[in-house]
Amino acid sequence: MKKEQRLLCFIVLIGICFGCSKNPNSFIPHLNGYWEIEEVTLSNGTKKSYTYNDTVDYIEISDSLTGFRTKLKPNLSGTYETSTDKEGITIKIENDSLHLLYTTPYASWKETVLNANKDQLLIINANKDMYLYKKYEAFNLD
Repeated sequence: MKKEQRLLCFIVLIGICFGCSKNPNSFIPHLNGYWEIEEVTLSNGTKKSYTYNDTVDYIEISDSLTGFRTKLKPNLSGTYETSTDKEGITIKIENDSLHLLYTTPYASWKETVLNANKDQLLIINANKDMYLYKKYEAFNLD
């Protein structure tokens, strides 16, 4: 391949990469709500799909960019059994990435939001395990 062609390919590739990058601020409005794990991709490439979840994550973030995450167990009546455990969350944008900083009385850790929209949430943790969540839809027996 000629030098000019390689340079052109490189420029196109860089343009595609930067053109596809998302503003992490745009993820914040989509974090609130009920989420259930759809798939986990471990750092070694192993994938696990979840067709059924007996718990869902509820995330609530305020305008001050702080909030919490808790586990809920949905009932067929449309209500939830609530866990008494809450993980405090602080949102921080660093290096063009949206980070969720969690704290409990026992530990603190950080996860990075790779994508968030009205239907899906993609998070990667420090172990490089990726969690794909989908918006939870309550049972409808009608």
